[in-house]
Amino acid sequence: MKVKMILPSRTARAAARRSIKYSLFPPLGLATLAGYLDADDEVVIQDGHVEHIDVDDDPDLVVIEVYVSSARRAYQLADHYRAGGAHVCLGGLHVTALPDEAAAHADSVFVGPGEDTWPAFLADFRAGRPRERYCSTVRTLDGAPRPRQDLLKRHLYLVPNSIVVSRGCPHDCDFCYKPGFFAGGRSFYLRRVDDALEEIAELPGRHLYFLDDDLFGSPPFARALFDGLRGAGRVWQAAGTAQAVLEGDLVERAAAAGLRSLFVGFETLSAANLRAQHKRRDLDDDAQRRSYEAAVRRLHELGVMVNASFVFGMDEDDASVFARTVDWAVSQGIETATFHILTPYPGTALRSRLVAAGRILTSDWDLYDTRHAVFAPARMTPAALERGHARAYRDFYGWRAIARSSAAHAGVRERLRHLAYAGGWKKLEPFWDAVIQTERVPALLPLLETVLDAGARRRPATSAARGPATSATHADARLPTERLSAAGAHHPAAG
Repeated sequence: MKVKMILPSRTARAAARRSIKYSLFPPLGLATLAGYLDADDEVVIQDGHVEHIDVDDDPDLVVIEVYVSSARRAYQLADHYRAGGAHVCLGGLHVTALPDEAAAHADSVFVGPGEDTWPAFLADFRAGRPRERYCSTVRTLDGAPRPRQDLLKRHLYLVPNSIVVSRGCPHDCDFCYKPGFFAGGRSFYLRRVDDALEEIAELPGRHLYFLDDDLFGSPPFARALFDGLRGAGRVWQAAGTAQAVLEGDLVERAAAAGLRSLFVGFETLSAANLRAQHKRRDLDDDAQRRSYEAAVRRLHELGVMVNASFVFGMDEDDASVFARTVDWAVSQGIETATFHILTPYPGTALRSRLVAAGRILTSDWDLYDTRHAVFAPARMTPAALERGHARAYRDFYGWRAIARSSAAHAGVRERLRHLAYAGGWKKLEPFWDAVIQTERVPALLPLLETVLDAGARRRPATSAARGPATSATHADARLPTERLSAAGAHHPAAG
């Protein structure tokens, strides 16, 4: 059987000139699904972000992973292959949110994660009786195959050693796809630690990137994983919460095991905004800001850089939010930041609220990329929200801000690392473009590893740097420990 798996970009020409942001991670989700296929199946994986999709082939089975902003292009590809006689499967975040929309372009659609439904479909397909819809209910990673690394074009990615050791997230934020994507079963589950460590041992080089939504989501699992990584000589990046950074000793264990950069979803400096999104309910503005600052200090004490995520356009945000957020991030010495416009994705509680209030401006999925205002903000115009978002990037990554932010670090080595990392990421885009076009991105991995490791500490943070443990209490932090999500589905990298 000839099988083609596709991760579409927004347009057919996206690979002609692309940002380094889209050349970071290979499509692990598709590579994992490929692991369920038979040894004699002919399998090809194509990622429209880094290569042109060849549509002049004739596969028997086509599998397309659909994100909201790539839905239009995904449907075009699906229609093309169906017209040629292929059986087309559509799955992913957007399909789960709008299965009826996707069904108009597919022979089979998949709702939710695929560990249980994909093997069931393959059995049905080989028997000649595939169903039109498969809905996930059984959630476990026990026995799941590892991603087919041999099918990934590793030379096209800066971070080919990306890995997922869990699925989902223990938190339920209104703007997140997770509650809808995992409806009908567990929304947070894990691989076996030994299996994760074995896969890591087989990956070449030193660098790793954990694409998990929250690597600290299960403290017992995280503790065992970090202890297993200690002494392996790895340097790695991951995502976690400010609360996890402040509670217990997990972040110390992580740093000792090689953590050098952490993606932290601060989202907003407004406690009222967080309460409205059901992200956090227990702090006022001052206490929240103090806890954020304590988390940044603790990470920096350990030599861990911070990639901060912020969302603009929540109901408490007015036109002053952009400058206030950037000024705070710069003053804290945060190395990189991603800024997003609040986006009401299909299937989220946020979208349901905004639809009921008549505030949705468009359902053109191409615009649902966190760079466009697709709803009516409460305290500014959509145009002002878009302008402010763009200005936040310009201001945060301006040389003056980078210099000021680097000066917030205590040591010369940390300041130089900050300059190299932040400046190299955003100020050398023509250089990145040239490297991408020559398909030699992995040649820069040793440089990335050197910069990441330059500020590493060999001692734990002081108790003063940790801040009061009570400031980090999260109402959802005590949920059951197992989890699941789409591999890196909404995981931004740096900036």
